[in-house]
Amino acid sequence: MKKLMIGILGLTCLFALAGCSRTYANGEVYVYNWGEYCDPETLEMFEEEYDIKVIYDEYETNEIMYPKVEAGAVKYDVVCPSDYMICKMIEHDLLQEINFDNIPNSTNIGDQYYKMSEEFDPGNKYSVPYCWGTVGILYNKTMIDPEDTVDSWSILWDEKYANSILMQDSVRDAFMVSLKLNGYSMNTLNDDELEVAKDSLIEQKPLVQAYVIDQVRDKMIGNEAALGVIYSGEAIYTQRENPDLEYVIPKEGTNVWIDSWVILKDAENVENAEKFINFMCRPDIALMNFEYITYSTPNDAARELIEDEEIRNSEIAFPDLSQYNDLETFIYLGDEGDEKYSELWKKVKSE
Repeated sequence: MKKLMIGILGLTCLFALAGCSRTYANGEVYVYNWGEYCDPETLEMFEEEYDIKVIYDEYETNEIMYPKVEAGAVKYDVVCPSDYMICKMIEHDLLQEINFDNIPNSTNIGDQYYKMSEEFDPGNKYSVPYCWGTVGILYNKTMIDPEDTVDSWSILWDEKYANSILMQDSVRDAFMVSLKLNGYSMNTLNDDELEVAKDSLIEQKPLVQAYVIDQVRDKMIGNEAALGVIYSGEAIYTQRENPDLEYVIPKEGTNVWIDSWVILKDAENVENAEKFINFMCRPDIALMNFEYITYSTPNDAARELIEDEEIRNSEIAFPDLSQYNDLETFIYLGDEGDEKYSELWKKVKSE
C-alpha cells in the first residue's frame, strides 16, 4: 500500500518453514499478506509456540488480492488489506466481526490508530491495525537545484526534472497526488475535479521516467532518479542505503494509510486466526516486524521497545500528524467509483 514486494504473483507459495513434514497438533492457519511484509522468523516462532502450521501467501496490490479472496479459490483465514479495501470487503460481506476478547494484545495498538480506522471500519468491528504511514516525495539532495525547495507536489511537474521523476503505478496513489496538487479531496467523485486531475497527470506524463511500485526503492538508492513518490516505510529503508535521500510530506496534504488484519467471513480456522493476530500484536513480535519491514507500527508498546532513539522519534516513521494540513485516508468509493477511477487511469496510461 505499497510495500517491499515479491515479483512472483498469483501462485500459491506455501511458506516452507523448517521441518515441512512435521505434524502440527493444533491445525493450520491460512494467511494472505503483502510481499515481504512480515519477518519470516516471527512465523516460525508462532508455529513453535502454538503448534499451528502457517500457510502463507503473498500479493503485490490490494487489487490483486481482492478477486482471489472473493473467488474463494484458497480458503484464507487472515488477510492484511489497506483501509479502503477493508471498507469494500465489509460492504461486500467478506469479513466477520472480530472477537477482541480473544485478541487481548490488541490493546497495545494506540487509540489514535483505532480512531483513524473508524473512517473505513466504523466501530472498529472488523480490523486490527498492523502498519501505517504516509505517502510523500523522496528526493536526492545532490540532484535537486539548490534554489528549489521540495515541499509541494508541484515539483513533480517541473520540466527541469524531466525523465528523473518516478510516479506510483497505482490508480488511487497517482490520482491522490494530482488531486491534492489541485486542491481536491483524494476521495472525490466529482467528475469535473477528476477530469482536472486526469489532465494534470497526462500533462506530467512526458516528464515521468517510469511508473513503478517497489522499483522506486532501488531506483532512488541507485541515483537513477531525482524525485519519487514513495511510502514512508520505504523511505526509511532507502535513507539507510543512500544518505543523500530525504523524505517530505507535501504542503498540499497526502494520504495517511493503515493496513490491518482481518478475518474472512468463511474462514475455516477462526480460533487459529485469532491466535495469529494476537501474536502479531505482541510487543516483541510487532517490534521484530517493524525492524524487518521498516513500516511504522501502530503498536505503542512495541515502539517503546525501540532502542535506537533516533528511530523511535523519527519524523518519518512516527510523524506528528497535527503539524500537517489536508491529510486523508482512502475510503472505498463504491464499484461505480472504482470503475470511474480505473477508466480515467487507462486514459492517462494510453496517452
